[in-house]
Amino acid sequence: MSTQSSNSAKAETPAPAPASASVDQPGEGLRLLGEALSARTGDVIAGTVARTEASKHGLDEAVEESFRRVGMASTAAVASWMSGQGLEAAREVGMETWHIFGQLAADRVAPLQEVLKRCLRWRDAAADVLHQSASELGVPAEALSVALVALQRTLDITLIQVGEFFETERHNADEQLAFLATHDPLTGLPNRTLILDRVEQMLARSRRGQTPVAALFVDLDNFKSINDTLGHAAGDELLRAVAARLDGVVRATDAFGRLGGDEFVVVTEELSLEAGPELIAERLLEALKPPFKLGADEQTRVSVTASIGISSGEHTSAEELLRDADIAMYRAKWDGKNRHVVFETGMQGMVQNRMELEMDLREALEKDEFFLVYQPTLDLHDMTPNGVEALIRWRHPVRGVVQPDDFIPLLEETGMIVEVGRWVLREACSQGAAWREAAYPIGIAVNVSGRQLDSDQVIADIEAALSDSDLEPAALTIEITETTLMRNIEETARRLTEIKALGVRIAIDDFGTGYSSLAHLQRFPVDALKIDRSFILGLKHNQEGETLIHTLVQLGKALSIETFAEGIEQDDELSLLRGEDCDSGQGFLFARPLDVAATEAFLQSWKDNIAPVLVQAPTRL
Repeated sequence: MSTQSSNSAKAETPAPAPASASVDQPGEGLRLLGEALSARTGDVIAGTVARTEASKHGLDEAVEESFRRVGMASTAAVASWMSGQGLEAAREVGMETWHIFGQLAADRVAPLQEVLKRCLRWRDAAADVLHQSASELGVPAEALSVALVALQRTLDITLIQVGEFFETERHNADEQLAFLATHDPLTGLPNRTLILDRVEQMLARSRRGQTPVAALFVDLDNFKSINDTLGHAAGDELLRAVAARLDGVVRATDAFGRLGGDEFVVVTEELSLEAGPELIAERLLEALKPPFKLGADEQTRVSVTASIGISSGEHTSAEELLRDADIAMYRAKWDGKNRHVVFETGMQGMVQNRMELEMDLREALEKDEFFLVYQPTLDLHDMTPNGVEALIRWRHPVRGVVQPDDFIPLLEETGMIVEVGRWVLREACSQGAAWREAAYPIGIAVNVSGRQLDSDQVIADIEAALSDSDLEPAALTIEITETTLMRNIEETARRLTEIKALGVRIAIDDFGTGYSSLAHLQRFPVDALKIDRSFILGLKHNQEGETLIHTLVQLGKALSIETFAEGIEQDDELSLLRGEDCDSGQGFLFARPLDVAATEAFLQSWKDNIAPVLVQAPTRL
């Protein structure tokens, strides 16, 4: 095989060095042997392969092909020197050998002992060809001896260089493994192992010098939703961008790392009034405010917020410090996200209760603990029931009936709302079809969460629920909040258009609270606006509220959209709403959420009870 100086694996490769002055000026016999060796390169390779096959230790075909290329390049290098083409020609031909050896070492696809065996087999195969050629050509024994010495010299230098290649790569691999053991492969930041080590060092200094140490646990808000919507590649790109941006505002003396997923941590010491943990948290939140631009063309804009938990004071270990910061982070999420919270005694018990609630909730669907109740809605023109809204409840064997406000936020946070929402769609459509079959000509409304609308799966779920239940699509209304509409306008508009194409009605829930503009509203295929109950409560004593109701109803009429009032509880509220010509409504004045049997009883008896609540609509001037 070709030769190279032993100083470095990356130095230029010298041709086989002659053993004596007679080799520097090769004779005619040596030249003939060189030409013969070059012509019979195929025989050298065949001999090498035959010896390998006899050993029954073959490698992957791609690796075997690399060894064949090594044999050809090495044979050509030795032959070119013997035939009198000079050292430079031999060196140039042999360079490919070292490139291949370097690649084999870097990829670690062949063990060192097998590489050495291949080198010996190549030498023996080449020596056989030289002996045969010398006999056939009548070359003097002296010329053959010089050729064999050159062949052995090439092998010796090759073995040295192969060892250096593999030693270099082993050292590089050790360094890489050491880095990977202590750093996050995605962002290059210190990982949990290294962060814990640095925190332990900080705590030791803190105990000696009586200086405070604080940990800030940073968790991105709604990252799973972003990941599900844009894909994991975009999610990884976002995490790298977030890491870089946060790293830019963290002091060089602070420890900053990624703990995994969308969780980061900042650990700081030598705190002062000017650089307290709360101020650091404010800087981190401020750094996240500008949207991130993703993709090769940077056309995808993503806004990100974070919840930050802060822990400081005396702690016996790094794990304890991070645990308290993690607990405070959860409190920040429960308090509304995009904020920081300092750990306080008592939070741990609260988190434990929350974790237990989550564990129970994960089993609720499997154990058939969820059930639906239905709140009737009425046509305010003739005061007849025209539909029901399906509302989920949770009956736990120990906790009793759990109200939605106590578990739906957790369903949203954990992503379980997608599976539970799919169940609600199936159950509501099935019950709605049963009622219509029983001659109750009512529609049924189902709330769909923002998490569900983050994926095209919601379209398939609605289609499947309709198909399985045989419910007419026009009898189903999908309700989404105004805030959900504004999360990802382009994708939401596209998905709602596809849902609308199924024949399903679409209503905006809690309208008036989500800051959508008229221009945005016109982009969605909306059938109804459900005016938030905050506009209805105390309507008689709130002139401004009455003006807002009038405006919203007129907006709906201008857009040919049905208007729907939530939370009607008083006769005077109903009277005012009918006077404004609001189309539909619901509220405790008519009925609270009812189980199936009570809903049927309400529908049957409504005509007998309509007189007490049917208020003559006032005439507007």
